[in-house]
Amino acid sequence: MDVISDLKGLFAETTKRMNTALEHVRHELAGVRTGRASVTILDGVMVDAYGSKMPLNQLAGLSVPEPTLIIAQPFDPTQLGAIEKAIRASDLGLNPSNDGKVIRVPLPSLTEERRKELSKHVHKLAEDARNSVRLVRRDANDRLKKLLKDHKISEDDEKKGLDEVQKITDNHIKLVDEVQKKKDQDLLGH
Repeated sequence: MDVISDLKGLFAETTKRMNTALEHVRHELAGVRTGRASVTILDGVMVDAYGSKMPLNQLAGLSVPEPTLIIAQPFDPTQLGAIEKAIRASDLGLNPSNDGKVIRVPLPSLTEERRKELSKHVHKLAEDARNSVRLVRRDANDRLKKLLKDHKISEDDEKKGLDEVQKITDNHIKLVDEVQKKKDQDLLGH
């Protein structure tokens, strides 16, 4: 067994799993409203269509013709009502209307109180991501300890490995913090 390639594989897998947590929080935060219209806020909207729940973006073309308006153009006009109902029922606090052809989704401006609520939600999502990163670290550290116990690596290799895993962890925590900070700036304007 080649110790170096074992460790490199462990670090690569650890980095990949932490990147997944980072991408997940980026995606989740993209769905949090900031006051500017973005079609990504509708990513979580599921529509009852054709006997199952389908993502809105598979049933309608979405566009942002102006900063506070999203237009949903159904591919199948018979789904207009179901799409409007799903947007209204989502927890986004949106009030869509349709003219028989398209659904207009005006985005009301956010109150200071709502911005603070959304900021708390952003902090919770970021903390969940940090916890995911820490779980990956714990997993990697446990694997290093097992390699040492099974005499596949030396104590020096284990120490270097633990240090490297910590560096990878610190980097990913920093990236999550930056994503959170940027979203907070968009929300609160600080």
